[in-house]
Amino acid sequence: MEPVFDAAASAAGDPDGPVFEFPLELPARGHGQLTHELHQQLRAAILDGRLAAGAALPATRRVAAGLGVARNTVVAAYDLLIAEGYLAPRRGAKAVVADVAARRDRRAPRRLSAGPEDPRLNPLWRTPFLRPEPPRDLPERCFRLGIPDHRHFPHEIWRRLSAQTLRAWSRTGFSYPPSEGIAELREAIAQHVAFARAVACGGEDVVVTSGAQQAFDLLARLLVTPGETRVAVEEPGYPPVRAAFAAAGARLLPIPVDEEGLCVDLLPEDARVISVTPSHQSPTGVALSLRRRRALLDFARRRNALVIEDDYDGEFRFGHRPLDALQTLDRDGLVFYIGTFSKSLFPSLRKGFIVAPRWARDALATVKHCADSHSDTITQSVLAAFIRDGHLARHVRRMRAVYAPRREALLAALDAELAPWLQPIPCEAGMHLAARIRDPALAPAILARLPRHMPGAQSIAEYAMSAPAQPAIAFGYGVADVDQIRPATRAFARSLAGIGAQ
Repeated sequence: MEPVFDAAASAAGDPDGPVFEFPLELPARGHGQLTHELHQQLRAAILDGRLAAGAALPATRRVAAGLGVARNTVVAAYDLLIAEGYLAPRRGAKAVVADVAARRDRRAPRRLSAGPEDPRLNPLWRTPFLRPEPPRDLPERCFRLGIPDHRHFPHEIWRRLSAQTLRAWSRTGFSYPPSEGIAELREAIAQHVAFARAVACGGEDVVVTSGAQQAFDLLARLLVTPGETRVAVEEPGYPPVRAAFAAAGARLLPIPVDEEGLCVDLLPEDARVISVTPSHQSPTGVALSLRRRRALLDFARRRNALVIEDDYDGEFRFGHRPLDALQTLDRDGLVFYIGTFSKSLFPSLRKGFIVAPRWARDALATVKHCADSHSDTITQSVLAAFIRDGHLARHVRRMRAVYAPRREALLAALDAELAPWLQPIPCEAGMHLAARIRDPALAPAILARLPRHMPGAQSIAEYAMSAPAQPAIAFGYGVADVDQIRPATRAFARSLAGIGAQ
């Protein structure tokens, strides 16, 4: 066959570019097989997914002009595809590709079965505790952890700043931004954490990340020597932290947590990295005491170790003045401070940051560039303006007033209706609180009734590497209204009445 046309290249005189975004090879005019070949090649493209279900085919006149064939040839090929069910005609509009998934499956070559246990996968990603849980089908108003209330977000302000950013971006924003984040946002973050948490830093010390999870991943890449570095993590603790360090080849050291936070006196001498959530421990909610903060920094100084401070839920305080951040107390450049805007603003923003010691910031920027050469400019610019103009600080104050009565209602219910079964864990910050199950023997029965009456609440065991000795439950109140909390806890208490109590 003599090829005369490659549809992946623009046809001569066609201002709209390629007719099809894949090659077509047709015989020369007069060959007598033009319609057959066009039909067969379009049919093959539909079956293997190059022409996706629902895609509109180009008009016959344009295809004919682009291929250099008669329009009747294209019409005939289209009619054959319609007759066979590969195209769906539409009155007054272009034909679209039909859903032929079942036929495509029959054509697909047989392959070796693959799945989570497939030996071709890195063994790490076959480890069950690292697999993400599927999203749970929960009502909008529930006791889910870590979700802020969108009804109180200043949508109009965000839209206005977005419009202003887009107007400026259309003139200047088409180049690659710096991998560590645009200067305006880095400066705004530095000023914000200095004001809100007394974290001493400048914009040059800040690296912008895609949420806290990317921050953990970057630090794991930077600080871990595979198979050698021993990393202490809280037990129970935030599973994505464990996943990031395990993926980097670290040897994980689970360290218990009690009413004062991480048990610093149980840290092994060879721990070289310690990950901690001192402001509002995830998931118990306790704060790392000042005594232990100092002990942790002293341990790191003596053992030449490094501390990763995840300031989880640190924005929302309901008690006394917050304890100083570890980064604030650090005088030796030992602390990497991580923050995120997922709780104070909204999770889909996907913006977090690392404040790095000066000795590490160039290396961290290099790691960020290798993993993610740049973050998007538009949302960075909007967020920078939102912080710079004082909207973030005002929004946090407003949401603290929204969350406070919800927290009080939940505490009151734990101290009243649910007191026979649950004991609140002291907590003065964040968007969730936890309670221990008084009688561990009743834990299975209590947890079995939890989803029906308080959907979204979670067992602390979901955050632990091994079964906790003292089972507990974490209740979020970010999207649980006050008038929903008391009826839910009363119904939960009634369901527990028949199983006994201490």
